[in-house]
Amino acid sequence: MNSAQYAEYVKKMSPSQPAAGNLAKAFAIGGLICCIGQAAMDAYTALGAREETASIATTVTMVFLGSLLTGLRVYDKLAKHAGAGTLVPVTGFANSVASPAMEFRSEGIVTGTCAKMFVIAGPVIVFGITAAALYGLVYWLATAVL
Repeated sequence: MNSAQYAEYVKKMSPSQPAAGNLAKAFAIGGLICCIGQAAMDAYTALGAREETASIATTVTMVFLGSLLTGLRVYDKLAKHAGAGTLVPVTGFANSVASPAMEFRSEGIVTGTCAKMFVIAGPVIVFGITAAALYGLVYWLATAVL
């Protein structure tokens, strides 16, 4: 079987994906997650927290909820329907840390949970920090020159 025949076979065997429906579900679930985050931010502000403190508390709350829902196996079921809508940065990041930790816990705390916890999130952290440093350098150079 050559590569063209294989590609045709894969196309024939793969289920079709309704793009419009998938986009709508991702938008709705991602928007719902963001609305929950905004509601938490508003609640913390209404309780008297300054905006900076409320932002930090909201981030912690969303990481907790993402991890909790991952641990309860709800986040993965939600992701089956919402697709990319569950990749909202904070909850998606919490899911990407909690999932491998749960998956590899049978290998022990050190060599399983701790060693594999950042398998997915590690590259995101590395590239995020690198990009932030490069953007900061470019910004600094641009403002120093002007």
